[in-house]
Amino acid sequence: MLLRQLEYLVTLARERHFGRAAAVCHVTQPTLSAAIRELESELGVLIVERGQRFRGLTPEGERIVEWAHRILADRDALHQEVALLKEGLSGHLSIGVIPTALAALGLLTTPFRNTYPRVQIKVLSMSSIEIQRGLDNFDIDAALTYLDNEPLLRVRSVALYHERYYLVTGDPKLFEGYRNVSWAEAAKAPLCLLTPDMQNRRIVDHAFQEAGAMPIPVVESDSILGLYTHVRSGLAAVLSQASLHLLGQPHWLRALPLTDPKPERVIGLVYPEREPQQPTARALVEIAQTLDIEATLSPLAANH
Repeated sequence: MLLRQLEYLVTLARERHFGRAAAVCHVTQPTLSAAIRELESELGVLIVERGQRFRGLTPEGERIVEWAHRILADRDALHQEVALLKEGLSGHLSIGVIPTALAALGLLTTPFRNTYPRVQIKVLSMSSIEIQRGLDNFDIDAALTYLDNEPLLRVRSVALYHERYYLVTGDPKLFEGYRNVSWAEAAKAPLCLLTPDMQNRRIVDHAFQEAGAMPIPVVESDSILGLYTHVRSGLAAVLSQASLHLLGQPHWLRALPLTDPKPERVIGLVYPEREPQQPTARALVEIAQTLDIEATLSPLAANH
């Protein structure tokens, strides 16, 4: 069995098309097909459903792809470990991040980059469901997500900060003179909210339900930037203190703490529960354990 064959198989499982998979692997389609047939012959099972086009993986093929992901991830980790012993940490680090935590990510990656400048970082905006799948498939090495709301499986974690919520608007007349706003009051405002498939939206909806109110949003978006552009034009949005950290304190922006109820959720770093840990992920965890992101975010939110 060759690692190259496993790489072809993983790519085919992801692309679900022989031609596209061959192009990604920089080989011809016959070369890719022949390598997978050789793998099937060695293992003694069919991996790919036979047909003129890709029809899917067999049940055995699905399990083999799971092992292929693990073997290739261990291969990459071995290369990083050897490089670490020879010349310091290098390689790649892929981080999946829920949209609401993207605003705070730089507080983690900046000290990491300062310590390990030879590591290349890839950041992917993902839902919590996509993060679980990405960690299980070794597509990402670590993630920032909720720890105490719909928690992930088969992971370890480092808590980073509590997410608190604010009604944010660019309309100077909306709730003029208020120092805070109840969720019931906020439900009456012209709101832009994240889409219902986002975990943050489910948290926000639950808070509105606890307050006995359910708003009908004027705009829905799957990104914080999509909310922010409408806040700039005068609508209101429910954002976290991490988002306020990202936006800074422009003169036109007003952020009012949301009360009655006053929910808080823990955002943290999660990484696969396996040994040995991938070196770049292990280094990221070590950096995270030294930081006080909570203290960085709290004073800034208090100024709004």
